[in-house]
Amino acid sequence: MKRFACRRQFLLLLSSASFGVCLRSLAASEAETVVQRFLRNYANILHATYSDAISAVKQMQTVIGKFLDEPSAATLEKARQSWIAARVPYLQSEAGRFYDGPIDAVEGFINAWPIDENYIDYTIDDPAAGIISNVKDFPQITKDLLLGLNEKEGEKNISTGWHAIEFLLWGQDLADDGPGQRSHLDYLKGDDGIRQHAERRGEYLRLAVELLLQHLQQIAAEWVLDVRANYRMQFLKATPHDSLEKVIRGMGAFSGGELGGERTMVAYTTKEQEDEHSCFSDTTHQDMRYDQVGILNICLGRYMRSDKTEVRGAGLIDVIREKDPAMADKFQRQLFDCLRAIEGVPVPFDRAMKGRDTAPGRVALKQAIDAIQAQTQTLAIAAKELGIQLNL
Repeated sequence: MKRFACRRQFLLLLSSASFGVCLRSLAASEAETVVQRFLRNYANILHATYSDAISAVKQMQTVIGKFLDEPSAATLEKARQSWIAARVPYLQSEAGRFYDGPIDAVEGFINAWPIDENYIDYTIDDPAAGIISNVKDFPQITKDLLLGLNEKEGEKNISTGWHAIEFLLWGQDLADDGPGQRSHLDYLKGDDGIRQHAERRGEYLRLAVELLLQHLQQIAAEWVLDVRANYRMQFLKATPHDSLEKVIRGMGAFSGGELGGERTMVAYTTKEQEDEHSCFSDTTHQDMRYDQVGILNICLGRYMRSDKTEVRGAGLIDVIREKDPAMADKFQRQLFDCLRAIEGVPVPFDRAMKGRDTAPGRVALKQAIDAIQAQTQTLAIAAKELGIQLNL
């Protein structure tokens, strides 16, 4: 009986120990599930955002096609507005950059900047400049040519993407009180045409839009649900911590280095118009706003699609909140504070960035930069609590 009692006591102890292990495993599983839910929703948000960008670029393609068929001041303005509208969903996708994801393989063809205008077309200082004018070396404008020349012999030698299209629609921005003033006459062909290379310029613009669409379709395909061996499947099958680390590292680099550095601090420091992100169209204020909205989308776990339906699920804030509720609340406040600070920068951006440091525009821009850096620093602290080190 004594041996049986001892054995029974041992089994009870073993059962209790096993139960304790189970509880710890369950807790770990629940913590991991929050991360997994976030990662799945992150993939959903990116796919929806790229899909909206594709739809918007298709609409832009149609409008630009009508402009090229019948160049006029009115059709050119419609083409410009379609470019501005198409940027809105794309900009919200940029928070998903900088960790060797699908966008990073082709981003240089999509949103590279700043660009040397005279690499593409004539400028006020050089009427014979650019690929378009160089009939001898480039007798035909083709997609392969534009791809091959992009960033050839210099990072400002940009021949494709959003900003190449922007330049072809607006031309040089020669004043700080408005965008470029390219005339529709640059595209008027035939006997009525008074500009050189109108047909080549139109073909360049048409092909640049086609390439942008193709690259966005390539990225979106990598985030489609239930496709064997695409990036989404690899991303969600990887160790949750590893995929979470990619997301946070990428967002930290985008928030601090790109949005708070290259796109704002550089222009604030140099006061040079060519350091403005979307300088030809004077829509840098929109770039800043929707880049921040994209960060908010991922952190809050929601994205409002172009058709007004919503993608919603776990956000990065939920992952942080499970570890440190106070930190999550602070980070969320800073995200909205940052958005308000960005919206407070006067338009146009190229006027706001100039003048004395005490000028209202400079003050507002510096406040936005400080707010971006503050949210980035808090993200770095939260990341450290999650076992992720950001080198900012």
